[in-house]
Amino acid sequence: MAGNRWIRPEVYPLFAAVGVAVGICGFSLVRHICINPEVRVTKENRAAGVLDNFKEGEKYTEHSLRKFVRNRSPEIMPSLNSFFTSPDRN
Repeated sequence: MAGNRWIRPEVYPLFAAVGVAVGICGFSLVRHICINPEVRVTKENRAAGVLDNFKEGEKYTEHSLRKFVRNRSPEIMPSLNSFFTSPDRN
């Protein structure tokens, strides 16, 4: 009876939105724990103290998505935006 009340078709978009948000948070958490050069999980690595590993830090920050969007326009739909804002189209 309780499942019938809570799991209705109207609630599916909410489940999907929360699922996507949890997935993004999980991805970020795993990424930062596994490959961030400033995070040290093991005791041996924590004992090393502050390291000057600039090359590893630069490799972490300059990931492939950042390289892909670096020289692109900050628009979601550039062709649609240019269609509506271009004065030469009548």
